[in-house]
Amino acid sequence: MAAVVAGGTPLTCRGEEMTTVGTGHRPGRTSDVRTAGLTQPRAGNSPPLLHLAGAAYWLSGCLLLVTCVAAGLTFFWDGLLTGPAAMNGSARGTALMLLLMTVPVMGIAMAGTARGSAQGLVLWLGALGVVVYNAQMLLYGTPFNQLFLLYVAMLALSLWSIGTLLVGGTAVRMSTYVDDAMPVRFLAGYVWVIAAMNAMLWLRTILPAVVSDRPASVLDGTGIATNPVFVQDLALWLPLAAVAGVWLVRRAAWGYTVVGGLLAMWVMEGATIAVDQWFGSQADPSSSVVAASMVLPLGALAVVGLVPLFLFLRNLSR
Repeated sequence: MAAVVAGGTPLTCRGEEMTTVGTGHRPGRTSDVRTAGLTQPRAGNSPPLLHLAGAAYWLSGCLLLVTCVAAGLTFFWDGLLTGPAAMNGSARGTALMLLLMTVPVMGIAMAGTARGSAQGLVLWLGALGVVVYNAQMLLYGTPFNQLFLLYVAMLALSLWSIGTLLVGGTAVRMSTYVDDAMPVRFLAGYVWVIAAMNAMLWLRTILPAVVSDRPASVLDGTGIATNPVFVQDLALWLPLAAVAGVWLVRRAAWGYTVVGGLLAMWVMEGATIAVDQWFGSQADPSSSVVAASMVLPLGALAVVGLVPLFLFLRNLSR
């Protein structure tokens, strides 16, 4: 859905001069700009993403294969999923979107990054975030099944891909390809609004439950012991978005990298949730856990998310 990889200027830094976190300066310029507390020496003439994060290509290549197998079997293997019908349908919808959207986007983004596209790096990170998110959903939101080790491999490979992709000052180098016109305040505001809305939505459900006589009532119909969406969002993704928005306003390198990845991830994940709601509601129309009425709003939210993502990608140097 967000598979738009522009063939950008190769992410190559020439010379041995020191570069810091950029404020939108194009490659080739040397400037004293604000940093996130670190300065990074410029690399040699090798494309930094290939030179410093080569392992990420191998890890993500393995991840593409594992995700294809795990998602394909989750969707097509009758009898694999043994939870409530609505949850089984939801998991199958998630698997289908991993197979038809996330994997192709990641593959195209990896190819673009290898050619030096900063836009490719952003979409690659976003696709990895989607796999991290949904590998945990398959691990904790479905009953233990024959694909458990494949789901673990998805989670491990996606996490290690992100780590190896970002080592060696990748964020600093990418920040030098950010145009001065990047609308950082608008993008940070969007990220904060989405994070705040999600937090309020989850807390509106959680707080009444935890003070009630039966806290587990929020899990009725799911067949699981806790809600992995609440855990992931409140412990990791929403705080990360809030902090990344601050970094972006300050034009720190990590702000560009994290916000860009989150914007790409949210578009893909929004489309994935819309599809899993449809599959879940078709599997059990009477379930209160999923709702066909949420498909259009969630799909619309994903489409709206294309606007800030487009603005972000557009303001990376070509």
